Amino acid sequence: MKAIILNLSAWVMLPIMDGFAKHLSFTLPILQITWARYFFTVVFTLPIMFFFFNKYLVWTEKPKLQLIRGFILLCANICFFYAISVISLAKALTLAFIAPLIVTALSPVLLGEQVGFRRWTAVMVGFIGSLVVIRPGFVELNLASFAALGTGIMYGFYLIITRKLSTSDNPLLTLLLTGIVGAIIISCAMPFVWIKPTLGEWSMMAAIGIFACIGHLFLILSLKYADASKLAPFSYFEIITNIIIGYYFFSDFPDKWTFIGLIIIVSSGIYIHERKKKRI
Repeated sequence: MKAIILNLSAWVMLPIMDGFAKHLSFTLPILQITWARYFFTVVFTLPIMFFFFNKYLVWTEKPKLQLIRGFILLCANICFFYAISVISLAKALTLAFIAPLIVTALSPVLLGEQVGFRRWTAVMVGFIGSLVVIRPGFVELNLASFAALGTGIMYGFYLIITRKLSTSDNPLLTLLLTGIVGAIIISCAMPFVWIKPTLGEWSMMAAIGIFACIGHLFLILSLKYADASKLAPFSYFEIITNIIIGYYFFSDFPDKWTFIGLIIIVSSGIYIHERKKKRI
């Protein structure tokens, strides 16, 4: 029960971060908002690591994979923050939910896993769900929807690399290194895009880092009490918090096509997860 509470708490915290990012996108550049997410995450994560988990502050066994993982997540965050600056939080997250489908589609090549006919079918059905959300030919296509899909694709690669690192590096070390890699890379762009924030904007920029830090720590702690395979379906709880924040603060509520696509994508993801557990 403790694992479920921690896991669900994480999926409450992370959409709050997205809500702050969407609000800031009205006045600040996306790259600057992304910088805040990384800079303040590192600022808040490093002291926690130093005082409570300093035994994990050792050099990684796979520095190249850590660098690639950090860069991919940075690109995914940029795409997602751009997407939510244009389209609703719920629509962007629904399209990003294709990540588990990407993992399944790429696992035969990158992880050496076998994927049977039923799971391949579920992957195809899930992608059809994304088309239902975008509705090409029925509504005007926009870059933000493709950015949200790109988020899901990159997050799929990110999850695959995370699996590879899980056998060598501690999750807390990986969390810290991912933040540091992203912070260093995105800081290089700040002289070109920086807009001086107001005090209120600084507060929200810091809040993005705080909620990102707390959310990911909750996720890591939840894995101490239950296997990742048992907790995976709870990640879809994020959409509930997402819809509430979008409706209450931005007057955005998903249309019926987004709901239909969401049901298809989530159902496909859960089916793939359950089929994989049975094979294991």
